[in-house]
Amino acid sequence: MRLTVNPCNTWPTEIKLHQVSNILEISFDDGSVFKLPCEYLRVYTPSAEAVGHGPGQEVLQVGKEDVTITEIKPIGNYAITPVFSDGHNNR
Repeated sequence: MRLTVNPCNTWPTEIKLHQVSNILEISFDDGSVFKLPCEYLRVYTPSAEAVGHGPGQEVLQVGKEDVTITEIKPIGNYAITPVFSDGHNNR
């Protein structure tokens, strides 16, 4: 038997920024926990700066190993956006 998770029924319960280890930890009501390094989040940003405006326009993000999250801003009623120490945000 295969267990499937419906992300539409899973909600975050806690978001922690570990500043010493530069990890963003997100806990969900189903018990799952994700620990995401700040560098990973910065390099894989969905912004046009990184992914471009169409296929083949991706820009490799390098030199981000020391980037930290300086602030987490709420977006609307359900989302957040991190602000990075290099000034980048997704807005």
